[in-house]
Amino acid sequence: QVQLVESGGGLVQAGGSLRLTCAASGRTFSSHVIGWFRQAPGQEREFVGLIVWSDHSTNYRDSVRGRFTISRDHAKNSVYLQMNSLKPEDTAVYYCAAKISGKVEYDYWGQGTQVTVSS
Repeated sequence: QVQLVESGGGLVQAGGSLRLTCAASGRTFSSHVIGWFRQAPGQEREFVGLIVWSDHSTNYRDSVRGRFTISRDHAKNSVYLQMNSLKPEDTAVYYCAAKISGKVEYDYWGQGTQVTVSS
């Protein structure tokens, strides 16, 4: 019953910034872990980062650490992915997903939002 909707994607030049939003409806994130993933054309979906809703802890893949920041807004039931210093290799469809803390699999997925970084 959890629905996730990503927004904020678009076209940006290399070195620019975008902020993606993952908004939940139907229920709150409560005890969930919220992950960000991306998939470029012809490539497998890859993990970008995550935030643990309850304690605000985060984790990032090495290639985005220091450039991307995940944050939360309890009042808006939203999670944000702030992307700075974007590179053409960041071009992908970005997805947010939710799972119960402690579970292996992510149970809920959004439809994705396109991020295109031009050189």
